[in-house]
Amino acid sequence: MNWDHIIKNGKIVTSSSIYEADVFIKNGKIASISKEEPTENAKEITDATGLYVLPGLIDTHVHSRDGGATHKEDFFHSTQAAAAGGITTIFEMPNTSPTVNNVANFHKQVENLSKKAHVNFGLWGICLGDLNTKDLQALHQAGVIGFKYFWGYAVNRHTFQLQYNYSDDMEDVIPPFDDGEIFDIFKEIAKTGKMLAIHAEDNELINHISKQLGDSANDDYDTFLQTRPNLAEELTIQTAISMAKATGVHLHILHVSTAEGIDLIKEAQNKGYPITAETCPHYLFLTNEDYKRIGPEMKIYPLVKYEKDQQRIWEGVMDGTISFVCSDHAPHTEEEKKGKLTSIPAGMCGVETLAPLMINEVSKGRLTLEQIASLLSENPAKQFDVFPKKGIIQVGSDADLTIVDMQKEAVIKRKNLHSKSKVTAYDGFNVKGWPVQTIVNGITVMKDGNIIKGPLGNLVIPID
Repeated sequence: MNWDHIIKNGKIVTSSSIYEADVFIKNGKIASISKEEPTENAKEITDATGLYVLPGLIDTHVHSRDGGATHKEDFFHSTQAAAAGGITTIFEMPNTSPTVNNVANFHKQVENLSKKAHVNFGLWGICLGDLNTKDLQALHQAGVIGFKYFWGYAVNRHTFQLQYNYSDDMEDVIPPFDDGEIFDIFKEIAKTGKMLAIHAEDNELINHISKQLGDSANDDYDTFLQTRPNLAEELTIQTAISMAKATGVHLHILHVSTAEGIDLIKEAQNKGYPITAETCPHYLFLTNEDYKRIGPEMKIYPLVKYEKDQQRIWEGVMDGTISFVCSDHAPHTEEEKKGKLTSIPAGMCGVETLAPLMINEVSKGRLTLEQIASLLSENPAKQFDVFPKKGIIQVGSDADLTIVDMQKEAVIKRKNLHSKSKVTAYDGFNVKGWPVQTIVNGITVMKDGNIIKGPLGNLVIPID
C-alpha cells in the first residue's frame, strides 16, 4: 500500500487509554492503526517518537469576525491561529455580516470561509425570533452545527446585527425578546433535534444595576462586576432549564462563569433533562484579582468572576457537568480595548491558547491526557453529532490529529499569536506541554509552531 501519511512511533491517546501504534492515512481518512504495517511507502512520514497523538482537537466557540469586522480578525488568520494551537476543527458563531439567519446566508458564509480555512469548520445558525422562525428548519437541513440565541440582546431592525447595552431610546432596534417569544424559539428548535445554545445573562437586571451604579463602574473592575452579578447568569439559566423541560429541546449553556450556574446545570442533569454546558479558559485560569495585573484585555462577557466561581467550575469540569472547554475567541484591536470598562468591547483572542493552557494542567497533575482527549475532542464531536468522523482515532475516521510534546516548555507571547489581533490575557503565561503538529484531513498544516500548508479545511456538518 502506498500511504499518504504515516505517523509512527507515537503514543495514541483516547478518552480511556494511551497505547503505542502507528497511524496510516489514505485519502484523508485513517486507514490502519497498527505496528505491523510497512512504514516505508508514504508521501509524508512523521516520526512521533516521545510524542502523543490525540484525536484532532475541536474549538466549538469561535468568532472570527468574517464577514463583518475583519479589521479585528478574519477567517484566514483565525484558522491559522487554530492550527498553531493544535485545533483541527472550529465551529464559527453566526453573528457575522450577513448573519447566518437563513439558508442563503449560510451558503454565502460557506463560500466565503472555505477559501480561507486552514482547519475544518462548522457553522452555527442564529435565532432571531419571529424574524427567522420560518428559516430554522431549512437551516437545520442545510447543515448548521447548532443554533444560538443571544439571550437579552436587542437586534438591528435592518441588518439583524446584535445591539449591545440596549436602551429604550435606540432607533431602528428590536428590543430583547420577552419570555413568550423565547419559548417559541425553544419549541421550534426542539423540532430539529439540534442543540439550542444560549448566552445566559439577564439584560433587565444588568441594565437596572448599571443605571444605579452609574459612572462608578467605569474604572473599577470589582464595581463593574456588580453591574453583571452572578444572579444575571443564574436567573437566565433557571428560566432556560424550565423551558427546556417543557419543550424537550437539547439546551446548551455557553461559557458558564458562575458557581450558581454549575449547580443549576448539575441538578437538571441529575434529573435526566437534556442540559449540557461549556466553559472557557478565562473562567478556569483567571479571577477578578487578575484584573490589576492584566487590565482591560481580560474584559469578556460573561465577566470573569471570583475564586469561588473558578473552583466550582473546575469541579464541574472534573465531575462531567461541563461537557467540554472552548475558547470563545472574539478578538478586538488593542486601540478598541483602551477606555472605560463600561464602554470598551468584551472579548479577546483564545483559539491559539486554548489547548496549550489545558495541556499545561496535565503537566501540573490536575488533568490527564485522556481527559484532554475527552474535553477538547471526543465530547464535542459526540455532542454536535460529528462522531465518529471526528473526535476519535479509529479506522474510517477523518485523519484529523493533534501531536503533543509534553516536554516542551515555552511562554505564551502576544507578539507570536497568529490572529490579526494580539489582545490576550495570557501574555507571559508559562506552559509545559504544547501541540507541535496539527494534521488536518491527513495533511500537516502546522509543525513546530509554523503554518506550512493551507488553506485546506472543509465544511463539517452533523451526521444524519
